[in-house]
Amino acid sequence: MLFIHETHAVIGPKELEFEATIRDDYMATLAAGEDARLLYFLHLSHGGGLAYRVTTVTAVKDGAAYGRLAERFRTGDLREWAAETDKLRHTVAAKIIVPAPWSPVQDIDLATVPTDPKGDHELSLFMEDSAWPYEGKLDDYLAKAQAQYAPSLEEGRHFKGKSMLELQMVFQTAWGAAPRRREVILWQKVVDLDRLKPLIMTELTAEQRAPGTWMNDAFEVRDDWESRLLRTTRWSPWY
Repeated sequence: MLFIHETHAVIGPKELEFEATIRDDYMATLAAGEDARLLYFLHLSHGGGLAYRVTTVTAVKDGAAYGRLAERFRTGDLREWAAETDKLRHTVAAKIIVPAPWSPVQDIDLATVPTDPKGDHELSLFMEDSAWPYEGKLDDYLAKAQAQYAPSLEEGRHFKGKSMLELQMVFQTAWGAAPRRREVILWQKVVDLDRLKPLIMTELTAEQRAPGTWMNDAFEVRDDWESRLLRTTRWSPWY
């Protein structure tokens, strides 16, 4: 299973038109076949960075399916659509990502992914943490995140019965298919919005930075990471 992660810098006045073509054209075109499905359409939350940034995640069945899909963009039925969509955005940055060995999700039954453009559900917020481990430390980072970070989220359930974040997927970039080879993405749904404000507004305590904590020990494997808050639309297939 492969995932195509794209960050689109959309032309401001074209924002709604861009969303419509992803929802009504791209999602429907993928739904007509068995190779791929659009999973997520998310806006960068207001106040979180550059304006008019959209993230999409497309699930692709396997390498052969990716080859067929790529050829459709190069010479097939999606070539014209891609050219027209480029008129609605300044740039798009894409990378191929795959589930890390211990990701909670390893495979997806694409037939179960919703494809209704009229889908209407609650909005959800995701925290996308992207980390770039030190040279030669990719496997060490993944092991430490599995042994230390993931359990820390479970421990948070002792606070009011649930953690602030639910770690849904862990990705790493595919070989030869991303600008930065050593990249890990922690894909986390925010399940307790009330605890988000203290996270943003409060300094870390000495205890939270102490040896034995993730915020301290992760420096052994990385000191370069980015956190983004992404908001789904009401029609995003997954949310």
